[in-house]
Amino acid sequence: MSVYHNPVLLNESVSALLANHAGNAVPNIDGTYADATFGGGGHSAEILRRLSPSGRLLAFDRDADAAGNALDDGRFTLIHNNFRFIHNYTLLEAPEGLDGILADLGVSSHQFDTAERGFSFRYSAPLDMRMNVQGDKTAADIVNSYTQEELARILRIYGEVDNAGKVASLIVSARNTAPILTTDSLDNAIAAALPSFAEHKFLAKVYQALRIEVNHEMRSLEKFLESAVASLKEGGRLAVITYHSLEDRMVKNFFRTGNVEGEMRRDIYGKSDNPLRPVGGKPVLPSEEEIALNTRARSAKLRVAEKTTDEKRK
Repeated sequence: MSVYHNPVLLNESVSALLANHAGNAVPNIDGTYADATFGGGGHSAEILRRLSPSGRLLAFDRDADAAGNALDDGRFTLIHNNFRFIHNYTLLEAPEGLDGILADLGVSSHQFDTAERGFSFRYSAPLDMRMNVQGDKTAADIVNSYTQEELARILRIYGEVDNAGKVASLIVSARNTAPILTTDSLDNAIAAALPSFAEHKFLAKVYQALRIEVNHEMRSLEKFLESAVASLKEGGRLAVITYHSLEDRMVKNFFRTGNVEGEMRRDIYGKSDNPLRPVGGKPVLPSEEEIALNTRARSAKLRVAEKTTDEKRK
């Protein structure tokens, strides 16, 4: 599993997930949990290691490659689907609700390191980037069909690319000569916009924007957060590991207010309609030792929230 993906913040996330209500030091080992982003199975394996024989774990992943990591454990069920549909499967598999849900939003090392998947500018490969290879839209489809204005928008919003307009213009100009079908052709198309002092960081932002658009990541995350709350029992915990500011802002807002916009909403009696209570203050960050062993952990942030009862909302 370490070859496929090294689990980030492993002990911190699983310990927070299994904690009983109000942070009781005694973990809830008899519950039913979900790993919403199975990947290499590292987090799932650790959850199962800590559960009792009566505990259960549902795991989700839309990438068919993840099925090869399925765990041989009678308490484990792997579901090949987008985590945004977690509530549908909770109603089917655990109608009493879940005691906790863990989601690691990072792209797996396997996806980055499999050249033909087209997730990384480090390889010469087709511009694909689909997490579900059965999906109908690739990164190549986007760069060759979106208008200049649409390209600039996703680069600016999803990649936080400073000169998004120039990059979009270069893409349109290049595709007018020949379709942009590979990572190499994309890199060459936008070469004039790359800063000499941070070329790789700039390319990472461009590729991030395209990947998010291909996989509808922000929309899926919002739906997942809403579905996760509906799936949790009262007192159940939601632990989410984020890797970039867009998704972290959404999770932070949702935990604080119950919506991704971060708007505090109250009923006519002044009671908050937010069903969650953030656990802890600042997010949990990886240690220097973990970052040294796994550089992809450097931007990770773990946030945890607990589903509250109506009486506890203020």
